[in-house]
Amino acid sequence: MTSPSFGDLRSFVAVAESASFRRAADALSVSRSSLSHGIKGLETDLGVRLFHRTTRSVALTEAGQHLLDRLRPILGELEDTLEDVATLRKTPSGTVRINAAEPAIRPILRSVVPVLLQRFPEVSVDLVSDGRLVDIVREGFDAGIRLGSIVPRDMVGVKFGGEARFVAVASPDYLATHGRPEHPDDLRDHACIRTRLPSGRLYRWDFARDDRSLSIEPDGRLILDSPLLMAEAAADGLGVAYLLESVAKPFLERGALISILPEWCPAVPGLLLYYSSGRRVPAALRAMISVMQEILPP
Repeated sequence: MTSPSFGDLRSFVAVAESASFRRAADALSVSRSSLSHGIKGLETDLGVRLFHRTTRSVALTEAGQHLLDRLRPILGELEDTLEDVATLRKTPSGTVRINAAEPAIRPILRSVVPVLLQRFPEVSVDLVSDGRLVDIVREGFDAGIRLGSIVPRDMVGVKFGGEARFVAVASPDYLATHGRPEHPDDLRDHACIRTRLPSGRLYRWDFARDDRSLSIEPDGRLILDSPLLMAEAAADGLGVAYLLESVAKPFLERGALISILPEWCPAVPGLLLYYSSGRRVPAALRAMISVMQEILPP
C-alpha cells in the first residue's frame, strides 16, 4: 500500500468537515477536479471507499468516519508543531482568511489591510464577504468578524472600532413629502425599506430610549438584503431605512440622507474579530490583530 501524503490527508479532512468538494476546494485554493482526483487516489491507496457521493451531497462512509476520528488529533498536533516552528521566524507569513458581512469588511479594508500588507510583506489577506453567520472552523476560515451580540460563545473575541449604532434614515425629499416621524410608532405610517436576513427572516427594528424599548415590524413594499443598496434606495427617496451608522455615514455627510429618531437609536456592542479557542492562532492572524487593535482600538 502506498503511504498517503500529508496533502492527501489534509484534503480528506477538508472535504469531510465541509461535506462539500466545492467548499473544500475553495478553502484549500485548489480546483475541484484536482481535489476529487486526489481523494480518489487516497481511496485507491487505502483500498476503501471514504465517501458516499451523489450529485447533491457528500457523506462519509464508516471507514471514512473512522479515518476522520483518528486523523483529527494527529493533524491538529502536527499543525501545532509546524506553527511552533513558524513562530521562530522574525517576520510573520502566510494567508489570513476572514469571513465577515460586507459592512464589517469595509473599515478593515480601508484602514487595517494597507498597514498590514506594508508592515508584513509575507502576509496575504483573503477577505470573504458573506451575510451568513458561518461555521468558520468547518469552512476553513482563520477568523470571522461580526457584531459582538451574534458571535458564538465558544469563540475568542477581540473588540475593535468601538461601539456600533443603528440609525433610521430617509432622504430630504422623502421627509418633505411624507413628514418626519417623531416616535418609532410613526414609522408604521411610512414606507419602510425592509431587510431580508440570510436566514430568510425579515429584520425587526429595535429602538430604545431611557428605560423604554420598542421593537417594531414596519410595513414596507421594498425588501433588500444589502445594507448599501438600502442606503442608496433611501437616498433615492424610496422610504425609510434602518442601517448601521457606518453604512449610512457617507450619505449623511453629503446630505443625501437625514437621521431621524436619533434619541431612539442607542449604541450597541460593536464588532468583534473572533476565532476558535481550540486552535492555535496563526502568525498571520496575530499580526492582523495587532495592527487592528492599533488602528481601530476597542
